[in-house]
Amino acid sequence: MTELWNWRIDGAAPVEVYPALAEALGRVVMPLAVADPARLPAYAVVCDVWEAPGVYGTMVDCYGVPENLPELPSIGALARLLDRNCLMRDDTLDAGRHLLVAPDGTIRPVHFAVVETDDGEVLSDQRLCTLSHPGCRGWSQCHRSRWAPDSVEPALAAA
Repeated sequence: MTELWNWRIDGAAPVEVYPALAEALGRVVMPLAVADPARLPAYAVVCDVWEAPGVYGTMVDCYGVPENLPELPSIGALARLLDRNCLMRDDTLDAGRHLLVAPDGTIRPVHFAVVETDDGEVLSDQRLCTLSHPGCRGWSQCHRSRWAPDSVEPALAAA
Protein backbone atom coordinates (compact mmCIF):
# COMPACT_ATOMS: atom_id res chain seq x y z
CA MET A 1 0.00 0.00 0.00
CA THR A 2 1.26 3.48 -0.82
CA GLU A 3 0.27 6.90 0.40
CA LEU A 4 -0.77 10.15 -1.27
CA TRP A 5 0.17 13.39 0.46
CA ASN A 6 -1.26 16.83 -0.33
CA TRP A 7 0.51 19.81 1.20
CA ARG A 8 0.63 23.58 0.78
CA ILE A 9 3.59 25.89 1.33
CA ASP A 10 3.65 29.58 2.11
CA GLY A 11 5.42 31.20 -0.84
CA ALA A 12 8.10 28.78 -2.03
CA ALA A 13 9.00 28.51 -5.70
CA PRO A 14 8.59 25.01 -7.16
CA VAL A 15 12.28 24.94 -8.18
CA GLU A 16 13.18 25.31 -4.49
CA VAL A 17 10.70 22.67 -3.39
CA TYR A 18 11.90 19.63 -5.38
CA PRO A 19 15.43 19.43 -3.89
CA ALA A 20 14.08 20.20 -0.42
CA LEU A 21 11.50 17.42 -0.81
CA ALA A 22 14.23 14.96 -1.79
CA GLU A 23 16.22 15.87 1.30
CA ALA A 24 13.19 15.86 3.61
CA LEU A 25 12.01 12.46 2.36
CA GLY A 26 15.47 10.94 2.01
CA ARG A 27 14.47 9.66 -1.42
CA VAL A 28 14.76 10.48 -5.08
CA VAL A 29 11.94 12.85 -6.03
CA MET A 30 10.73 12.75 -9.62
CA PRO A 31 8.57 15.56 -10.98
CA LEU A 32 5.27 14.17 -12.24
CA ALA A 33 5.72 15.82 -15.65
CA VAL A 34 8.87 13.80 -16.44
CA ALA A 35 8.32 10.62 -14.44
CA ASP A 36 8.35 7.50 -16.59
CA PRO A 37 6.71 4.69 -14.59
CA ALA A 38 8.73 2.06 -16.48
CA ARG A 39 12.03 3.67 -15.50
CA LEU A 40 11.37 4.81 -11.92
CA PRO A 41 13.70 3.52 -9.23
CA ALA A 42 11.82 1.51 -6.62
CA TYR A 43 12.68 4.06 -3.91
CA ALA A 44 11.56 7.14 -5.88
CA VAL A 45 8.61 9.33 -4.95
CA VAL A 46 6.71 11.11 -7.72
CA CYS A 47 5.74 14.67 -6.81
CA ASP A 48 3.89 17.49 -8.49
CA VAL A 49 4.56 21.05 -7.35
CA TRP A 50 2.74 24.07 -8.77
CA GLU A 51 1.57 27.57 -7.95
CA ALA A 52 -2.07 28.34 -7.22
CA PRO A 53 -3.77 31.58 -6.20
CA GLY A 54 -4.36 32.54 -2.57
CA VAL A 55 -2.33 32.11 0.58
CA TYR A 56 -0.21 28.97 0.82
CA GLY A 57 -0.33 28.90 -2.96
CA THR A 58 2.54 26.48 -3.54
CA MET A 59 0.83 23.12 -3.89
CA VAL A 60 2.61 19.79 -3.38
CA ASP A 61 1.21 16.37 -4.24
CA CYS A 62 3.38 13.34 -3.47
CA TYR A 63 2.30 10.07 -5.11
CA GLY A 64 3.33 6.57 -4.14
CA VAL A 65 4.89 7.48 -0.83
CA PRO A 66 5.86 4.28 1.00
CA GLU A 67 3.54 3.68 3.95
CA ASN A 68 6.50 3.35 6.33
CA LEU A 69 7.55 6.96 5.63
CA PRO A 70 5.85 9.11 8.30
CA GLU A 71 4.07 12.23 7.03
CA LEU A 72 4.40 14.60 10.01
CA PRO A 73 8.19 14.36 10.35
CA SER A 74 8.48 14.65 6.56
CA ILE A 75 6.47 17.86 6.30
CA GLY A 76 8.26 19.15 9.40
CA ALA A 77 11.62 18.57 7.71
CA LEU A 78 10.37 20.30 4.55
CA ALA A 79 9.18 23.33 6.54
CA ARG A 80 12.55 23.53 8.27
CA LEU A 81 14.56 23.17 5.05
CA LEU A 82 12.52 25.81 3.21
CA ASP A 83 12.16 28.00 6.31
CA ARG A 84 8.47 28.32 5.41
CA ASN A 85 5.18 27.43 7.04
CA CYS A 86 3.49 24.39 5.51
CA LEU A 87 -0.07 23.12 5.66
CA MET A 88 -1.57 19.67 5.58
CA ARG A 89 -5.15 18.49 5.97
CA ASP A 90 -6.14 17.51 9.47
CA ASP A 91 -8.24 14.50 10.47
CA THR A 92 -11.65 16.21 10.30
CA LEU A 93 -13.85 16.55 7.23
CA ASP A 94 -13.76 20.35 7.50
CA ALA A 95 -12.34 21.68 4.21
CA GLY A 96 -11.12 24.85 5.91
CA ARG A 97 -9.29 23.20 8.81
CA HIS A 98 -5.62 22.37 8.36
CA LEU A 99 -2.53 21.70 10.42
CA LEU A 100 0.04 24.47 10.27
CA VAL A 101 3.59 23.12 10.47
CA ALA A 102 6.15 25.83 11.25
CA PRO A 103 9.87 25.67 10.43
CA ASP A 104 10.64 25.03 14.12
CA GLY A 105 8.46 21.90 14.04
CA THR A 106 5.49 23.39 15.88
CA ILE A 107 2.14 22.00 14.76
CA ARG A 108 -1.18 23.71 15.45
CA PRO A 109 -4.66 23.54 13.93
CA VAL A 110 -5.80 26.54 11.89
CA HIS A 111 -8.85 27.52 9.85
CA PHE A 112 -9.18 29.26 6.50
CA ALA A 113 -11.99 30.60 4.41
CA VAL A 114 -12.14 28.34 1.34
CA VAL A 115 -13.42 29.36 -2.08
CA GLU A 116 -13.65 26.79 -4.87
CA THR A 117 -12.40 28.13 -8.22
CA ASP A 118 -11.49 26.67 -11.60
CA ASP A 119 -7.90 26.50 -10.28
CA GLY A 120 -8.93 24.57 -7.16
CA GLU A 121 -9.44 25.67 -3.58
CA VAL A 122 -8.25 29.16 -2.68
CA LEU A 123 -7.51 29.78 0.99
CA SER A 124 -7.75 33.13 2.78
CA ASP A 125 -8.40 34.61 6.23
CA GLN A 126 -6.20 32.35 8.36
CA ARG A 127 -7.16 32.06 12.03
CA LEU A 128 -6.12 29.75 14.84
CA CYS A 129 -8.45 26.95 15.90
CA THR A 130 -9.28 28.15 19.38
CA LEU A 131 -12.09 27.84 21.88
CA SER A 132 -12.37 31.62 21.88
CA HIS A 133 -13.90 31.39 18.37
CA PRO A 134 -17.58 30.31 18.25
CA GLY A 135 -16.95 28.00 15.29
CA CYS A 136 -14.56 25.85 17.31
CA ARG A 137 -16.69 25.41 20.43
CA GLY A 138 -19.06 22.71 21.59
CA TRP A 139 -20.25 20.35 18.90
CA SER A 140 -17.82 21.48 16.17
CA GLN A 141 -15.76 18.98 14.22
CA CYS A 142 -12.68 20.48 15.86
CA HIS A 143 -13.36 18.42 18.98
CA ARG A 144 -13.42 15.16 17.02
CA SER A 145 -9.84 15.74 15.93
CA ARG A 146 -6.64 14.50 17.46
CA TRP A 147 -5.68 18.18 17.20
CA ALA A 148 -8.12 19.85 19.61
CA PRO A 149 -8.70 23.62 19.57
CA ASP A 150 -5.81 25.53 21.12
CA SER A 151 -3.50 22.51 20.85
CA VAL A 152 0.14 23.10 20.03
CA GLU A 153 2.65 20.30 19.53
CA PRO A 154 6.06 21.96 19.76
CA ALA A 155 8.32 19.07 18.81
CA LEU A 156 6.25 16.40 17.09
CA ALA A 157 7.24 17.21 13.52
CA ALA A 158 10.77 18.23 14.40
CA ALA A 159 11.72 14.77 15.66
